[in-house]
Amino acid sequence: MRQSNRRREFNLKIKDSVKKSVKEVKKLIAAGDKSGAAAKMRDAMSALDKAAKKHVIHKNNAARRKSRLAKALGR
Repeated sequence: MRQSNRRREFNLKIKDSVKKSVKEVKKLIAAGDKSGAAAKMRDAMSALDKAAKKHVIHKNNAARRKSRLAKALGR
């Protein structure tokens, strides 16, 4: 039970950082700031890759989110 709680907290911190970085990119895209969004996109993609590497989210989930962000940015 203690181990489950430790893992849960660890996973929640990583998921939270991923959500924040993705939200920042979406916010900049909606505002029309393509150059700012492109800069933040690198951080978001890195956060998604790290979460997938640590098995917090599935690798396909990370790939799907990265693809959708890139598509929204117009890459």
